[in-house]
Amino acid sequence: MNKPQPPLYFDNHATTPIDPRVVEAMLPFLKEHFGNAESSQHPYGWKAKAAVEKARVQVADLIGAEGKEILFTSGATESIHSAILGFLEEQSPGRHIITANTEHKATLEVCARAKKFGHEVTVLSADPQGRITAQQVKEAIKPNTAIVSLMHGNNEIGTIHPIAEIGAITSEQGITFHVDAAQTAGKIPIDVRAMKIDLLSISAHKLYGPKGVGALFIRRTSPGVQLAPYIVGGGQERGLRGGTHNVPGIVGLGLACAIAKEGMAEESPRLQAWRDRLIHQIQSSLPDVLLNGDPKNRLCNNVNLTIKGVAPDDLLLGLSDIAYSSGSACTSGTVSHVLQAIHKDPKLLSDPLVVTVRFGLGRFNTADEVETLGRRLIEAVQNARAVSKG
Repeated sequence: MNKPQPPLYFDNHATTPIDPRVVEAMLPFLKEHFGNAESSQHPYGWKAKAAVEKARVQVADLIGAEGKEILFTSGATESIHSAILGFLEEQSPGRHIITANTEHKATLEVCARAKKFGHEVTVLSADPQGRITAQQVKEAIKPNTAIVSLMHGNNEIGTIHPIAEIGAITSEQGITFHVDAAQTAGKIPIDVRAMKIDLLSISAHKLYGPKGVGALFIRRTSPGVQLAPYIVGGGQERGLRGGTHNVPGIVGLGLACAIAKEGMAEESPRLQAWRDRLIHQIQSSLPDVLLNGDPKNRLCNNVNLTIKGVAPDDLLLGLSDIAYSSGSACTSGTVSHVLQAIHKDPKLLSDPLVVTVRFGLGRFNTADEVETLGRRLIEAVQNARAVSKG
């Protein structure tokens, strides 16, 4: 009896499958090299410590940083918390924060918490393509502005912000610039020096590494960025993040970054070509399909479409063999705040015969799978529209 085939996976913005090379590198640190990286009295600890420091350099190399500027965390959400709240704790009360209405909830909710602590928050409104301009940031700066926090590429609609232009402004004004690079690290070249980035968040499971590990870049060159400890006790990570190192996870993150750096020049253009072909295939075959996000300045693997005349449940049934998302994996089941921000007609999002789908293409997809995705979506929409018309 034939085993059922798993769904084709196109939800790589939510998480990526771990690269087999990463698994292979992690296994020894789950078995024979099980030492604590802080155990300095014996070879088990030395081996673990060396692995952690090697990974630190591998992460730094991906973004143009130095190893000593990398802090290991449990993922991008923790990195964002540590970056914003850790920075503000070192500042005087009543500082000003600038962010955007299309940010990940991890950033928006941290900023809301900072507001409860007496800080001021400006939430910039993205344009209909989901983009924040450098001019918007410049005009929002106040005498007490301390930090600007923006994502590099949007996890839902794929729009890429002009980070280098914004960084030039914040640097000139002496304002700390934090960038959420969870979706772009390993897909888009990042140089924290050239882009004038002070703090940058990374998550391993968004770039074919393991879940539960991430990193925060903290600029140490003059003038360095000072953060208050996020987790105290133990003294690990220069006293900023106490707790026993997740050595296997850190090893996996390091190799995932090294693989991404080596293969980015080939992988990203391939995914972009598939992305553009898929969008054309769908829009040329179906009327009333809107592409969300910036059509040019977008993640190489992102396809986010709002489709009219289709009930979400009917489409879900028609695509039961496809793994995809109807929005951010963190907010499934609710109307996306990102879509609310870019769509000026609220009736569109509340219409029971309108659905938004997000496809994230990935390293382990094939051209044939992408072609199948387009064909299956077209068939599913046509069938669902026929059902809705009765």
